[in-house]
Amino acid sequence: MSRSLLALCALACLATAPTVSAQATPDSAALRQSRDELRHVVGTWDVTTHMQNPDGTLAREVHGTYVFEWVLPDRVVRGVATQPDLDTVSGILFYLRPGTAEVEMVSVGPDGRLWVMTGPLGGDTRVSQPYPTTSGGEGRLRFTRSDVTADRFESTMEWSEDAGATWKPGNHQIFVRRKG
Repeated sequence: MSRSLLALCALACLATAPTVSAQATPDSAALRQSRDELRHVVGTWDVTTHMQNPDGTLAREVHGTYVFEWVLPDRVVRGVATQPDLDTVSGILFYLRPGTAEVEMVSVGPDGRLWVMTGPLGGDTRVSQPYPTTSGGEGRLRFTRSDVTADRFESTMEWSEDAGATWKPGNHQIFVRRKG
């Protein structure tokens, strides 16, 4: 992903969102929890991704690296996900929206598709915007963060073709903080 595209995404987010201090939202426990999540994710992570078949069995294992750094401390983090096994690089923005009590992550990969995943402040789950499926339904992706420790966390991606009525396994990722 080009640096100019990442910068454009960051500017778009910053141009449309007031700063944390300008919000009328109090410093709630949910806001603090999401701010702590941003603080936690900053750094370099070695990532193992288990791609799953619809029945949950392992389809493929791939390895990569995610690097996150601050754009605006305690507000916006940018990241780059590199997965050599898939020959892909993706750009990520992860930011807080206290005025709407949401945390959001956007990601764009080599195909140029921008994914927007939104969840409540203080929550561990984010759901993508709806997209049309090949069968004419409404698709969604759901990401859930779990098993968080200082130097490790997991993320599960599920997908739906019926607007979220049912979910199927997509992948399971294990993030381990790189030392040094």
